[in-house]
Amino acid sequence: MIAYVFPGQGSQFKGMGEGLFNAFPQLTTAAGSILGYDVADLCLNNPGNRLNQTQYTQPALYVVNALSYFDKIKQTGRRPDAAAGHSLGEYSALMAAGVFDFETGLKLVMKRGELMGGVTRGCMAAVIGLTIESLEALLSENNLHGVDIANYNTPSQFVISGLRRQVLSAEEFVKASGGIFMPLKVSGAFHSRYMEEVRARFRQHMERGTFLAPDFPVISNVNAKPHKPKSLVDTLAAHLCEPVQWIDSIRHLDRSPGMEIKEIGPGRVLTKLIAKIRQAYGTPPAEAGIKQGRVTGKTELASGNTTSGGAISPESLGDPSFKKDYRLKYAYLTGAMFRGIASRELVIKIGKAGLMGFLEPVAFRWIGWKRIFGTYKAHWAKPILLV
Repeated sequence: MIAYVFPGQGSQFKGMGEGLFNAFPQLTTAAGSILGYDVADLCLNNPGNRLNQTQYTQPALYVVNALSYFDKIKQTGRRPDAAAGHSLGEYSALMAAGVFDFETGLKLVMKRGELMGGVTRGCMAAVIGLTIESLEALLSENNLHGVDIANYNTPSQFVISGLRRQVLSAEEFVKASGGIFMPLKVSGAFHSRYMEEVRARFRQHMERGTFLAPDFPVISNVNAKPHKPKSLVDTLAAHLCEPVQWIDSIRHLDRSPGMEIKEIGPGRVLTKLIAKIRQAYGTPPAEAGIKQGRVTGKTELASGNTTSGGAISPESLGDPSFKKDYRLKYAYLTGAMFRGIASRELVIKIGKAGLMGFLEPVAFRWIGWKRIFGTYKAHWAKPILLV
């Protein structure tokens, strides 16, 4: 299986997208018509250093990410099994999954960039070399309560966001703790509580759009779980105030065994972050794999035929030795309270279905030991008793 991940703000550089604009002239022209300026000239020549201004950075990165994706599909003929994007990059991932087309995504990102670029309150800084526990303690002990953690990039790299004075005050404490403090060139306190007004305005703008269910899972930065169509607008709007859960997003993708993750877009910032995450946590075996197909509003796992190398089924979940020891078909547990639903019939049905059922011991005065075990042992699942 393969997942594509798309970079966000901070990955831009003069010259990005070289060769892509000529390869996709129609999309480049369409982007220029929407934006009102030559996006190729912006990316390749960076006139007036506009490429580092949020209202220009975000549309430019979206276009380069999208063209990079189309170029990858053209080369390989294969779409990914899952996708994710770092902050702004999430819009490229959603476009790749068919939630909206190139033009619609660009209009959304253009509005997002305008709103975020208009924020002048607060600032952000990267903190490198501290654990999350150390960073949280540092902020609390020094009464920096106006600072939020905006990005969880790796186990030793975070971004803080908030009121300018408090964010900058954190520098001496970070350095005293052995960490590195790097102010970021942004105009506001992105991914923090101070973006609430922007969140509300962006949500109102998004409500006008129509969005489709993704063709494959797209991992949300907000909760590190696949986007659900019904909550897409709320989640994307909330993302302006919520932190980027990049560590957990990558760990979610890595739960599918053999998952290959490829960065699509300019630079290799995400590739380096992923390497550090995997170095810290490893690449675990599947706990909850990702299945190829369309994601519905009812489930995070798509319906359809299973795919090789990581698809899951109800029977495949759980520890094999646990299921073998208790002769279970499914690694699901059920329980009941005395005089609740702990009927003899229910427990028998649980056993027949291959699940593990629980009864409170006092219930046997009403149901009877022999009646339970005499029937239950005829089936291949073991009854387990809560003592």
